[in-house]
Amino acid sequence: MKVTAKDVSYVADLANLELSDEERQRMVRDLNSILDYVDLLNELDTSSVQAMAQVSDRYGVDRSDQRSDRFAYAIREDIKEGLRKSLPHDVALQNAPESDGTFFKVPKVIDR
Repeated sequence: MKVTAKDVSYVADLANLELSDEERQRMVRDLNSILDYVDLLNELDTSSVQAMAQVSDRYGVDRSDQRSDRFAYAIREDIKEGLRKSLPHDVALQNAPESDGTFFKVPKVIDR
């Protein structure tokens, strides 16, 4: 599958981005280059590679590896002290400049 200028324009419009013709062409080229590389990677035989749940030790600590202390936070105990209840709904809305009684009303910031 190839990315077209129409695809890039559609996504840019969804993101409310204005792209010049040159930027659009560069995006088409770059995105297709990425997809071509992924296709190349898909040709690799990975049948002998064991599946991994995580590709980084960021989410756990390998106690046999002294360098992984930087991720020790990942196995901390839950601390219930210091937790506090949220504001009641009516109190949260009390100082709102505008509300409909349920939600805050805010000015529109994106015009289309």
